[in-house]
Parts: sequence; structure tokens; C-alpha cells
Amino acid sequence: MKTRQANTLRAVVLLSGGLDSATVLAMAHEQGFETYALSFDYGQRHRSELQAAARVAQSLRAKEHRVIKLDLTGWGGSALTDKDIDVPTSPTTGIPITYVPARNTIFLSLALAWAETLGAPNIFAGMNAVDYSGYPDCRPEYIAAYQTMARLATRAGVEGAELVIHTPIIHMNKADIVVEGTRLGVDYALTVSCYQADVDGRACGVCDSCRLRKDGFVEAGLADPTRYA
Repeated sequence: MKTRQANTLRAVVLLSGGLDSATVLAMAHEQGFETYALSFDYGQRHRSELQAAARVAQSLRAKEHRVIKLDLTGWGGSALTDKDIDVPTSPTTGIPITYVPARNTIFLSLALAWAETLGAPNIFAGMNAVDYSGYPDCRPEYIAAYQTMARLATRAGVEGAELVIHTPIIHMNKADIVVEGTRLGVDYALTVSCYQADVDGRACGVCDSCRLRKDGFVEAGLADPTRYA
């Protein structure tokens, strides 16, 4: 397949269905990008976030939304891909068991492949290095290193295309993200952030992701539309 002619106003956006990625999709849209949302069915504990991603993509007028099926349960190693490992319900130290080995590297690589095919030298992702759970693949130095690798590893990069990985919320706290997303018209009632949401998308309220989300709305002084089980 021939790569399409580069279009600097076209971008692939990683979309999990959670609060952060929904905000990033809205940011890309505001900046004038034609957005192509990419989600992954990778064997996570629930499918509610994928249903949320579809709702968000439609609400924020993504040009296209694709869901790629992977199986990261084969080696487990995470509470999100191994149902024999409990999701922590109290704060932990170090890198938590909800970290999925190499997940962002895998996701970014597939986003890179689609972006190159689209002729889109822009990828947007919702990594955050402030209010996050200690994941090593959410740090700015990781993104910078990946971007350098991507420029070396692709035909587009070798031919001079300047691939940019945009992480617009990487230095924002959760309250600031909520405020910005609200300004952009994100309907957070459509999103699911919980690590162990039920089949109806209702949050547990006690996992690390739920705590960060709840605190963000409280600190922002905005009503929390999250549905809790």
C-alpha cells in the first residue's frame, strides 16, 4: 500500500475511553487536526472503556475510530491483564501492579504504523507525568526517546517527515485537565477511567485511577459525573 501524501492537519489519537485521552482528543480537534482515534482491545479486565471510547470518538467528531484487537493476557504480569491479580484499592509505593509491561510502546508503535499510512506526521497521546500511577512509559524522557526512534525507524522519517508525538497534558495535574476538558466541551459522563468498572461502566471508586479522577473534580470545583457501582 502506498503511503498517502503527508497532511499536517491529520493526526492519530490514542483513545482509551478515559478522562485523559478524551481531553487530548478534544485538544487535537481544537487545534484543527482531522483526528483518527485508535483504541485497543488487549485483554483488559473490562470492555466498558472500549464502549466509552466509541462514545467519545463520536461525540468529539473523530474522522474515524478503529479498535485493534491484541492479546496481552498471554504473559499477564499486570492486574489489568491477569484476573488472578487483584486491582489494588489502597495507595502503593513504586511501580504498581496495574502497570502493563510495554503497553505504551506497543500502542505507540501501532499508532505510528497507522499514522505513516495516513500520511499523518502527528500522534496525540494522553500520558501524564504529574497525577499518574508511577508508570515508566508516561514520562517525558520516554516520549522524547520514542519520537527519536520513530524518526529513525520509518520511511516517512528517513525521507524527512517530522513526526511529532504530542502529549499536551503530560505536565498538567488532574484538576487542570478536567478544567481544560470542560472548556473544550468534553462530556466526562461518557468516559470510563476505572480499572475494574462493571459491565455497565460503573466505577469502583476505590482503585488508583478512580481516586485520581475523583480528586481532580474536587480540586477543579466541578461536579463529578462518574457513575459508581
